[in-house]
Amino acid sequence: MRFLILSDIHANLTALQASVAAVEGRWDRAVCLGDVVGYGPDPNESLDFVRSLNPVIIRGNHDKAACGITDASDFNPVARIAAEWTTAQLRPENLEFLRQLPMGPVGVDALTLVHGAVADEDEYVFAPALALDGLVNSPTAVTFFGHTHFQGGFSYRGAQLEILQMKAPPGASFAALQMQEDTRYLLNPGSIGQPRDGDPRAGFAIADMGHHVTEFWRVPYDLEAVQTRMRAANLPEVLVQRLTYGR
Repeated sequence: MRFLILSDIHANLTALQASVAAVEGRWDRAVCLGDVVGYGPDPNESLDFVRSLNPVIIRGNHDKAACGITDASDFNPVARIAAEWTTAQLRPENLEFLRQLPMGPVGVDALTLVHGAVADEDEYVFAPALALDGLVNSPTAVTFFGHTHFQGGFSYRGAQLEILQMKAPPGASFAALQMQEDTRYLLNPGSIGQPRDGDPRAGFAIADMGHHVTEFWRVPYDLEAVQTRMRAANLPEVLVQRLTYGR
């Protein structure tokens, strides 16, 4: 089974469409680690497209804020403005869809899916100390998480914890990780709609569980078109500029 791993789409339909088109025929089943909405200009369109993929999907913190499960009181002011705008744009059926999304962890075959951390869906896992709990206590050897917008992750073997920094070599669209059977992995596919690891291209992954390989993809898209729609919607300029730099 080859899984298309999407996360942190953040209402960026152009990036989402470009990503899926780039890997047509390379995957069997889609999963989404949450935050389909928030920040970007296309909340309804992004939800419609994701739903058309018939994915296994869990909720993210922006999904919860947009549909009223949480009130965005812990968001920074810019994120709060975007969350309130998103709520006002969403069609009733999409608001209800977001309300019904499960929280992680959710199991799919040999994978575990979480948005933030295994023990806390809203926790940011940036550092090895924060990754250790998930590496040890996840019900499966391979766990995918989002939330940080950083592509890569962590591995754990024989009490040795390693940071995995996955970058496609020059001229390539993806970097491949050969997963070992005696190793546990906590892997982040990156963000489709708002990368923050310095690479503005859309980030996602394909996990080929039959061959124990995960491909970490980066795909360019029409970034300026998204920024034009964001400005037309009067979304905060800082969010518009972040797309340029992938920060």
